[in-house]
Amino acid sequence: MSRTLIVLLLSSVVATVTNAQGFKFSNEEQAEKARELDRQAGIQALLATPCRDRIKNQKIMVVIGEQRNGVVYADQLSYDPHFNAINDRLRALGLRTYTRDEIRRQIRQAEIDAQFRGDAEAARTAARRLAAQYILRGLIETNAAPNAIINVNQVSVRLDFTLTAANGRMVSQASAKNESYAGNDIPRMALTLIDEKADEVVARLYSDYCQNAAAR
Repeated sequence: MSRTLIVLLLSSVVATVTNAQGFKFSNEEQAEKARELDRQAGIQALLATPCRDRIKNQKIMVVIGEQRNGVVYADQLSYDPHFNAINDRLRALGLRTYTRDEIRRQIRQAEIDAQFRGDAEAARTAARRLAAQYILRGLIETNAAPNAIINVNQVSVRLDFTLTAANGRMVSQASAKNESYAGNDIPRMALTLIDEKADEVVARLYSDYCQNAAAR
């Protein structure tokens, strides 16, 4: 076989492989765009849930905790960015939530800790003191570990939110997961991952609240 023929055959093989890879990458990009469009459509459908003004005007207390190695940490001073990621979105939808300062002034940290331990009486006491009709508890689980193959940190977060009436009646539950690679600033990446999922979590909570909350 001549050298010229060999070169032509190799060129043909390389072109075929390159075209196939390009087609594969193009398909993956299109599939990713389609998934994002579906996600956004789902969020908009949830946010379109009718919500009466009397329901929107009821007060919701939002508290955030983080689970690390099976232990829940709920010092509210430590979770302002996480709190804002959810609270600001709820307020933008017209719901009445308390500011972080309002919660700090009226609710003892021990009562918040007890809520994350499942103490229903502590939850009712906190709600009465704050005159809240609903309590939204968010638990964030963050895991970070080095990836041995590419020598970077891999961060994953899971969000679990439970919305209950002050008397303990369940109104909504919403969860989401996200993960990514990160540099040395793991907390910053964790917050980025939370922000990316906050819209769909809030949309689910909003839709359930508007349908299941009892107007007073």
